[in-house]
Amino acid sequence: MPTILIVEDEAKMRRLLELNLGDDGFTTLSAEDAETGLKLLRENPVDLVLTDLKLPGLNGLEFLQTIKRQNAALPVVVMTAFGSVETAVDAMKAGASDYVLKPFSLTEMRMVIHKELDVRNLREENRTLREALGKRYAHPNVVARSPKMQEVLATLERVAPTNATVLLGGESGVGKDLIARAIHEKSRRASGPFLKINSTAIPENLLESELFGFEKGAFTGAVASKPGKFELADKGTLFLDEIGDVPPVTQVKLLRVLQEREFERLGGTRTVKVDVRLIAATNKDLREALEQGTFREDLYYRLNVVPIDIAPLRERKEDIPDLANLFISRFTGESGKPVEGITPEAMRIMVNYHWPGNVRELQNIVERACALAKGSVLEPADIHLDVRPAKSVNGAAGFLPDGMTLEQWEDEMVQEALRRANGNKSQAARLLGLSRNALRYRLSKIGIADEAEKEP
Repeated sequence: MPTILIVEDEAKMRRLLELNLGDDGFTTLSAEDAETGLKLLRENPVDLVLTDLKLPGLNGLEFLQTIKRQNAALPVVVMTAFGSVETAVDAMKAGASDYVLKPFSLTEMRMVIHKELDVRNLREENRTLREALGKRYAHPNVVARSPKMQEVLATLERVAPTNATVLLGGESGVGKDLIARAIHEKSRRASGPFLKINSTAIPENLLESELFGFEKGAFTGAVASKPGKFELADKGTLFLDEIGDVPPVTQVKLLRVLQEREFERLGGTRTVKVDVRLIAATNKDLREALEQGTFREDLYYRLNVVPIDIAPLRERKEDIPDLANLFISRFTGESGKPVEGITPEAMRIMVNYHWPGNVRELQNIVERACALAKGSVLEPADIHLDVRPAKSVNGAAGFLPDGMTLEQWEDEMVQEALRRANGNKSQAARLLGLSRNALRYRLSKIGIADEAEKEP
């Protein structure tokens, strides 16, 4: 079993922690000050450090910084008085894994320690992630041919069995909800509920009641009590999308649920205990929100236990053919239309497109193509892409669509002209103001065969 070093100057508290963690099967070492703790660390292999922030001599924050200089991977959980949350946040910035506010319950302490040891094991395994990518990871409905998506699935495999909070990052439409559901399905909570809530889809004044529920008479129209998403997700997983848009008042209650696993309904006084794993997602840079003061630092560190960033589709083009074929088979089955596949030329058009709307946009494009296709195979003329230039900002920024070069933009204009001309290359050349030979050269450059050359 793991070894835990306890550094606490109060003898009764130190002994209480020794006994309870020993009952849990842990091996414990203890010290009454930081200097003794550092000596024990040099002499013994330790899996986790539990330390008070207020210590005689070298204080807890200095002790933490010394540990991190010597072993950055060693998890450190700090204990601090209830009124010293700012100090705890400073400790998180200095590398602490988590913090517990005094007075705390021993159940809460054990939960935090087990979680941090799970995360430590996860991070140790991730150090061999590059070698592990030799193994192909797969999950139903998740296309992961590209190395970047293989990395996401490899992390998913490791984090799913733990209870660690996961923060999914990435642009809108990359499939964060799909990854969240995959984590739930591979977790020990798979038989429990999986609930999703999008904070931007609910008015700010209703979000708190949606999350935590309300009692009868809590507000006008509350004619009966109603449980919130946290209660309904008990023993399961709650996926909170667009976490960066949660208002400050609700952020406070979220922090409490993550720390203490309890809350009160709106208008209620009874404390509700829950066992819920939270997966949060954002398409914003939360660090920028921290600097602007719109997102709480302590909540950020509680959420950002295991971050998983999902790359935009333009950075994992290897996934586009498999995604397109997946959507073709799906929409063909739903609509009953006999679309059996896609031509290589039409596929090249989609692979070369920069997909500002990511997988969601690809899905919409394929659905529209299947609905309007004249034949059993999708042709270039069936692929209707949005190739409008981005709006100019201050005359320069946004001149080209995000993530797109001038060469890619020219290629898309050629493909769009070909589509509007229904595959007639002479007409497409006229639309572009090019000679037939100039168009032939551009088609060959982007891999579209000029079949007209074979015509008599």
